[in-house]
Amino acid sequence: MTVVRVLVANRGEVAVRVLRAAAESDLEAVAVYAEDDADALHVRLASGAVSLPRSGPAAYLDGAALIAAAKSAGCDAVHPGYGFLSENAEFARACVEAGLVWIGPRPETLELLGDKTKARGLAAELGVPVIAGGGAEEAERFLAEGSAVMIKAVAGGGGRGMRAVAPGEDLAEAMRRCRSEALSAFGNGEVFVERLLQRARHIEVQVVADAHGSVAVLGDRDCSLQRHKQKLIEIAPAPDVPQRADLAEAAAKLARRAGYVGVGTFEFLVSGGEWFFLEANPRLQVEHTVTEEVTGVDLVQTQFRIAAGEPLPTLPEPRGFAVQARVNVEQPGTLERYEPPGGPGLRVDGCGYAGYETNPRYDSMLAKVIAHAPDLPAAVRKARHALAEFRIEGVGTNRDLLRDLLSREEIPAYTSFVDEILPDLPVATGGGEVVTAPMTGTVVEITHAVGDPLAAGTVLLVLEAMKLEHTVAAQVSGTVAELLVKPEDIVTAGQRLAVLTPGEVETGAVAGKTELDLDNPRPDLAALLDRRALTEDDARPEAVARRHAAGRRTARENIADLCEDFVEYGALAIAAQRGRRSIHDLMERTPADGLVAGVGIVNGSKVIAMSYDYLVLAGTQGMRGHAKKDRMFELAERSRLPVVLFAEGGGGRPGDTDGAGVTLLDCEAFARYARLSGKVPLVGIASGRCFAGNAALLGCSDVVIATPEASIGMGGPAMIEGGGLGVFHPDEVGPAGVQRANGVIDLMAADDADAVRLARSYLSYFQGPESTWDTPDQRLLRHSIPENRLRVYDVRAVVDGLADVDSVLELRRDFGLGAITALIRVEGRPLGLIANNPAHLGGAIDSPAADKIARFLQLCDAYGLPVLSLCDTPGFMVGPEAERTATVRHVSRMFVTAGSLSVPFGTIVLRKGYGLGAQAMAAGGFHEPRFVVAWPTGEFGPMGLEGAVRLGYRKELEAIEDPLARKEKFDEMVAAEYERGKAANVASAFEIDDVIDPADSRRWITTLLDGGPVPGRPCVDTW
Repeated sequence: MTVVRVLVANRGEVAVRVLRAAAESDLEAVAVYAEDDADALHVRLASGAVSLPRSGPAAYLDGAALIAAAKSAGCDAVHPGYGFLSENAEFARACVEAGLVWIGPRPETLELLGDKTKARGLAAELGVPVIAGGGAEEAERFLAEGSAVMIKAVAGGGGRGMRAVAPGEDLAEAMRRCRSEALSAFGNGEVFVERLLQRARHIEVQVVADAHGSVAVLGDRDCSLQRHKQKLIEIAPAPDVPQRADLAEAAAKLARRAGYVGVGTFEFLVSGGEWFFLEANPRLQVEHTVTEEVTGVDLVQTQFRIAAGEPLPTLPEPRGFAVQARVNVEQPGTLERYEPPGGPGLRVDGCGYAGYETNPRYDSMLAKVIAHAPDLPAAVRKARHALAEFRIEGVGTNRDLLRDLLSREEIPAYTSFVDEILPDLPVATGGGEVVTAPMTGTVVEITHAVGDPLAAGTVLLVLEAMKLEHTVAAQVSGTVAELLVKPEDIVTAGQRLAVLTPGEVETGAVAGKTELDLDNPRPDLAALLDRRALTEDDARPEAVARRHAAGRRTARENIADLCEDFVEYGALAIAAQRGRRSIHDLMERTPADGLVAGVGIVNGSKVIAMSYDYLVLAGTQGMRGHAKKDRMFELAERSRLPVVLFAEGGGGRPGDTDGAGVTLLDCEAFARYARLSGKVPLVGIASGRCFAGNAALLGCSDVVIATPEASIGMGGPAMIEGGGLGVFHPDEVGPAGVQRANGVIDLMAADDADAVRLARSYLSYFQGPESTWDTPDQRLLRHSIPENRLRVYDVRAVVDGLADVDSVLELRRDFGLGAITALIRVEGRPLGLIANNPAHLGGAIDSPAADKIARFLQLCDAYGLPVLSLCDTPGFMVGPEAERTATVRHVSRMFVTAGSLSVPFGTIVLRKGYGLGAQAMAAGGFHEPRFVVAWPTGEFGPMGLEGAVRLGYRKELEAIEDPLARKEKFDEMVAAEYERGKAANVASAFEIDDVIDPADSRRWITTLLDGGPVPGRPCVDTW
């Protein structure tokens, strides 16, 4: 795609850089700006600018708004610069999906290299030394070699719970604490270790790669001079690096394996003779300019050419040395003067101008001064002199610090971090201990004056950042020698705040520690605990007693029985406040707004469990309850967690929910729950009265479990009476006896406890295989079908004989009596089973049976369960009565559903395999399933034998006048047809795959349990 107009999705210095490169590439460039950034230089330089809907960094992190800006401005490409969303794979993918050219690495490359853990894993796979190791064994090896280690726990590429451990310290305790903090932060976390190298150098290798597979290394740079891990000065090429060729080779190898396209950086740590891969930066780097000066290559214009599909040109070798110094704002204000230096071999990339008001909410970098010369000492001198010429007034900067650094003899040799040499810089510290700011913020309090003694750990200042106060404490004991700031000063990370004269102090000046009573909660926690207690069953003993007297359990009791380690969401929610009721009153009357919801463990796996609380306004649906459902359903979809919903309740809540709006028909809960169908297992439980909205959610579930006292209806008595349809008791509306026979109820439970047991059992079939199982005596199967081909038998006994012992869970037993649908296990692995029931209509498939089977096939397909079919059917049910039930449409569902199955399917013909019904039991035809085999009792034909003889030999039979002779001839013809349709004869024509010993059936069934396509279905039909 040809790029004509590009959106620069960034701000400040890098946006200015990209805009200028676009102009030189003859491209139109459009800027974006936040509400508080309209006066920035990049807005002035662009040919057009689009305002973003927010302020601060959040505006530039709003991917949807950036894409909308690109579309509205007619752009065909997006350049992300660096920082913000430049390494965000989701944003890159969204740009591509919106038809925009993404000027950067592919989204899948960003996902790989943007995750430090994945990137280091790739490096290790390629044999590249990495700074990070595995677990405790790797840490012990590093410590034994005399290195300290940093223990980290990561999730999604981020680090938490970091602990530095030196040789001799307690490694196990540090790793335990690290893992604990990661679990608290992420809910999971991988613990790994990182070697802490002494006086290591930070070397970056610049890579350029095109879409045709060419990868080139464009030199390296040394970025070791850092303050609090913030880079200040870079040199290209990195001086005195014996491992240069190894680093370049490793970077190229990583780029090729990652399928890299564009410009990017691979970072390494070099310590003595050792070197290690640190991380990748799959984007343009802040430091790219210093590499440009020694190569003459414009990397941003190169990005544009690569994005246009051009191959890499021949890239030049580096010439001379370049030094880059980053000028950062340390005290924000208005630039009264901004006059960058100039001259041969000198370049300044910045975003300042006289009159510009700097904004502390954004990155503090104001400009980059890059000096180029034939040798390193000359480049250092030129950079130092350029900084002296740089006139900046109105704001405080680190310009003098940079000049001081470039004046040191160590800089050309480049072996030290700024943090190591900072106390020796020519700043009037009097040999004291410098206290520096840990972050950018505003000084809100200074707790001690000059001359005050204080102990190590005593708070000296308080900084405010992002609406929070952060204490700054003395690191050593001593006396305050100098205060370098005052209240309301804005300081930046690393800025000097005070100077201490180290020394012993009197006991009275030592920071004291308050003895904590760990068993006595603070007032704020005590107030919370009191409020939370109102949500528990103990807060309403009379209502609970009435519930128990009726033989029922409470919502919280049911969930406690279902789940282990239940974590409740929205426990403090209450009903929408109307009138003058107090919060305390509403907490007592409507705890959790009548909906207990959260995440717990069922059978060892996470599940979302939700229960309407009938003790709170009869389990009706409140406004906060709807919001809570939305939250849980969204979590279920995002985390792929099954849902168990106890649906008892009366639907909408007039006077609360309805009072919050006009109709509340814009409620999202029903659509969100419906979208979960086919994605995660959905279990609905009805115990007691379940009407209206509660019943609608129940009906959307994959399986409905009910107790005998359940009454389920789309409208309760009040709604029925309001519609002029009569007056009914709640138990008359949709009693369990009716709903189990008509197919609404899948599983009947004896009581609440049994309903929970069935829910747990049902979920287990979708949570993986069992590790142990018992096999029934397979020899009994040889005798399960009567030798008399007309004798009825119990097909459920066959199912029990094929499945693992006690592993059969039959669904909708009381509906569609001609079919059996069940979840079973074979060798511990779950699958779905369908079977004809010869005890009902001889196994003929009527409309209810077809609906039951078709819906069950969808359920299995959605969640990846293979299907076993046990066929014994004379075909589809026919006749005038059958056609009044729309048989043609209903039985055809079996063909259509089977035609779209993605899971393995196998058929065993137990006895009759006749006509279209037999084909439907074989996924549409005998060569459609993974196998079709028969037991020796199998018999086949295009239709029932008796019907086939009557139809095919009508004239011959009618010609026989004697009724007894006609009957004898008919029986003879039927016997002949039976002999011709025996299973062995059909197998000899290879219309089925084999005739097998019934005791060998499980060996065939296990072929269904491995391989096959990935399951997937947009939804599971509710019927």
